[in-house]
Amino acid sequence: MNNIYLSIIIPIYYGSKTISRLVDSINSHIEKELDGKLYEIILVNDGSKDDTDLVCSNLAVTFPKTIKYFDLAKNFSEHNAVIAGLNNCQGMYAAIIDDDFQNPPSEIIKLLKKIQDSNADVVFAKYSQKKHHWFRNLGSKFNDYVGNIMLNKPKELYLCSFKIIRQNLIKEIIKYKGPFPYIDGLILRSTHHIETQLVIHDYRETGKSNYTLTKLISLWSNMFINFSIKPLRWSLVTGFIFSLSGFLLAIKFIIEKIIYPDIPIGWASAIVSTLIFSGVQLIVLGVVGEYIGRSYLGHTNTPQYVLRKVIANGKIIE
Repeated sequence: MNNIYLSIIIPIYYGSKTISRLVDSINSHIEKELDGKLYEIILVNDGSKDDTDLVCSNLAVTFPKTIKYFDLAKNFSEHNAVIAGLNNCQGMYAAIIDDDFQNPPSEIIKLLKKIQDSNADVVFAKYSQKKHHWFRNLGSKFNDYVGNIMLNKPKELYLCSFKIIRQNLIKEIIKYKGPFPYIDGLILRSTHHIETQLVIHDYRETGKSNYTLTKLISLWSNMFINFSIKPLRWSLVTGFIFSLSGFLLAIKFIIEKIIYPDIPIGWASAIVSTLIFSGVQLIVLGVVGEYIGRSYLGHTNTPQYVLRKVIANGKIIE
């Protein structure tokens, strides 16, 4: 019988300088708050090329009763690393926290108490002030705006990586086997029982954010394509509007030519019209192609993640 009360999932990417202190801080805060209830810390190394693997392996051997370590064969992305952790956690609740100390481990208790005292399936962290770089904050705002449109997200809900999830929702999330998971999208399509909890957000202690513009665009495309068909509908509407505009302009030009037969044929207007309509066609084809491509990758069993090494109970088991 599973008696683990809380799982703490930490996706790690170049976190060798912070992960040991983060684990120590979690142990010092969580152990005394759980009052004897068992917990586990699940470390998922998302293809870091520094000494993260060595540090995490040593931690898993040092704390065999509480730490499980999963080393992924390459960098699959944060959401893939999180779903790897969710597939391998056993807790009644699972808290997801980054490895950079921007969310103090003590704040996990606030999320845990909130979900215990409510009927929520998930509790998202809410910040009075975010301490990210301005570019990351801008990207987060755009992500939040897109979530409102694409995922029918409640406007008052801020999507963030720091959250706690109930076991029944975890079971639903891990049913998704596609290669491009988006955890918040999976949550929003599975439940409306969502709460938020105000927590502290600190400045990043070391290094810089691993979310580059390329990774942010990849995250947005996962939201666009994997969890909404609205881009296809917008493509249809856009194509219809431009086609109708072209038809009306054609009628206008014919009437003008009849009324004013001496009007020269406009080379510039023809080129502009051609470029506009060709551009719309390419956009629509690109959106459709993206859907087809992702469907193809799913049908060819492209993996969400590949486990290279697993350490549990202080021993390498895979």
